[in-house]
Amino acid sequence: MTDETSVHGDETSTIEDAGQQALGGEDAAGTSTRSTTTEDDQSLDAQGDAAADYIEALLDICDLDGDIDIDVQNDRPYVSVSAEDPEALRLLSRAETVSALQELARLAVQSKTGAFSRLILDIGGSRDARKQELAVLVDRAIDRLEQGAAQAALPPMSSYERKIVHDVVADRGFSSHSVGEASERHTVITRA
Repeated sequence: MTDETSVHGDETSTIEDAGQQALGGEDAAGTSTRSTTTEDDQSLDAQGDAAADYIEALLDICDLDGDIDIDVQNDRPYVSVSAEDPEALRLLSRAETVSALQELARLAVQSKTGAFSRLILDIGGSRDARKQELAVLVDRAIDRLEQGAAQAALPPMSSYERKIVHDVVADRGFSSHSVGEASERHTVITRA
C-alpha cells in the first residue's frame, strides 16, 4: 500500500462528504441515507452528460468536429473526444489544454448537477499518450534504482497522474509513495 491512499484520505472524505450532501448524507440519528449504487451510477452518468454538453458547446464555438464518448471508469465519469482527422484536435489535445478544459468541464458539471466531480477528460488520445510517457519515466527511475540509487523521485504531477505512476510502479514490482504539498507533490520510487 502506498502513502497515496492515506494522503488522499482527507480528499476522499471531502469528496464523500460532498457526495453525501448531494445524495442524502446522514439523518439526525447518524444513519446513512446515502443512495444505492444504482443512484450513484446515475449520478456519474449525469455528470458525464453535463460534461459532454459543455465540451460539445466548446467544440461548436471553436468550429471543430469531434465525436464525444461518455463512460464510467474507476468510479469516475470519463469523457473522451476523438476525430477522424487527428490534426483537428491537435491544439486541444496538448496536456496543459486538456487539464484546463477538464477543470472547466468539472466546474460546468458542478454548476449543472450541484455535485463535485472527479471527471476525467481525454482529447485525441492524450490520456493514453501521457500514460505511455509516465511509464517511460517510471522505467528510467527503476533503471536508476537498479544502478544502486536508494530511491528515485519523479517530477511533480497531478493526483491522477500519480495514481497512474503508482499502478505502473506496482506492476514493475517496486514501491512508491507521494511526498510534498500542492503543486510540488511528486512520487518517490523505492525497492519493494
